[in-house]
Amino acid sequence: MFAVLKTGGKQYKVQAGDVLRVEKLAANAGDKIQFNEILMVGGETVTLGVPMVAGAAVVAEVIDQIKGEKVIHFVKRRRKHSSQRTKGHRQHLTLVRVTEVLATGADKSGVAAATGTADARRAAHNAEAAPAVEAPAKPKRAKKAAEAAAE
Repeated sequence: MFAVLKTGGKQYKVQAGDVLRVEKLAANAGDKIQFNEILMVGGETVTLGVPMVAGAAVVAEVIDQIKGEKVIHFVKRRRKHSSQRTKGHRQHLTLVRVTEVLATGADKSGVAAATGTADARRAAHNAEAAPAVEAPAKPKRAKKAAEAAAE
């Protein structure tokens, strides 16, 4: 059985046992995650999503958080300017191993959904902040306040 899943703006055709390098996900090594955006499930019968397959999921285990190969960005201004600049970039990736493809029953699996780091930051920002603890009043201010109240 295979599935076509969507994560990080890309699509991957996977089956049980595959190892993928996907855009960074908010999960630690050893965590089990579930991809819920399934575009197609195949096997004996093929199910196409419109746009997603309802109830389908891919369960995977996070192996490691890694960095991709270094990409060099070299800029050279020719003729009268004669300057150059080199920049490097290594993309953050998550290495995952697909454990199973679920054609139905994804909502009852009990595995956390895979979310990107941007989604995790957005959720943490929108969450209710912990109630602030008031600092005790300073002794001189408390004394002055008590004197003002007595008058």
